[in-house]
Amino acid sequence: MERFLDHLAVERGVAPNTGTAYRRDLGLYLKYLTGRGIGDAADVEETDISEFLSSLRSDEYAPGKRYSDATIARVLAAVRGLHRYLLREGDVKTDPSEPIGTLRIPRALPKALSTEEVEGLLRAVPSDGAASLRDRAMLELLYAAGLRISELTSLDVDDLDLDLKTVRCIGKGSKERVVPIGRAAVEAAGAYLTQARPGFVRARSQPALFLNQRGQRLTRQGCWKLLKRYAERANFTRRISPHTLRHSFATHLLDHGADIRVVQELLGHASVSTTQVYTLTSQEKLRKVYDSAHPRAKRSLARKP
Repeated sequence: MERFLDHLAVERGVAPNTGTAYRRDLGLYLKYLTGRGIGDAADVEETDISEFLSSLRSDEYAPGKRYSDATIARVLAAVRGLHRYLLREGDVKTDPSEPIGTLRIPRALPKALSTEEVEGLLRAVPSDGAASLRDRAMLELLYAAGLRISELTSLDVDDLDLDLKTVRCIGKGSKERVVPIGRAAVEAAGAYLTQARPGFVRARSQPALFLNQRGQRLTRQGCWKLLKRYAERANFTRRISPHTLRHSFATHLLDHGADIRVVQELLGHASVSTTQVYTLTSQEKLRKVYDSAHPRAKRSLARKP
């Protein structure tokens, strides 16, 4: 397992968070095999993997909480990856996971905010104070550039070019991309850099763009808490996350005519098929408008005698 995880990190260049997820999922698998007295990968059979998956479905990992289908599918992907790796390396002669089909999870449509809701969220940030300037810049960049929360918190000051109106970020697989940002984000980031960030800087501060009160890089958890606070102030009735702003970024671009290939590049998706889920959101909106407005959509026509 350790060699496989090293392979993922060094040769395939997976993101640290992905590596952590693989380690956690494979830890569950190895714990299960150890409990069955299996200590050699060559001794694992298809039934062992099937029964492991069944145990995940039936067991509670916390009182009243069970693993979701999506989590089980992710664990299976990690297990399959491990056994394929062992087969390629010559450690085993067969892959016991090969006969097990991939678990298909229904793809849920991303729940994007409306443009009015985005404006309401931004208005919930106070207009004065260093922390408010930082938080507004943070939210503006999340929405303006469609950043993942890990991409936002890893930004350094030099990654932001206010003259060119761009932000440079490192996405999944350590892939770099440069994303344009609009006037509102440029103004918010400029105000934070000149009026607020100097007050957060300490002797040992990193070149991080967003700093907390201790002068350290703002964490993902810190950003989550701030977003939750402003969502409550904006009287949102549904739960939102930093990724909700990324969903909204993509959906609003497509709603206003952006080419899906361009949106793919802006989001940093390796495949356009990943981006196509956002077109489903737009199509759903079109369907609702059609059904409510077109005279032949829902209402049955009266037959003439």
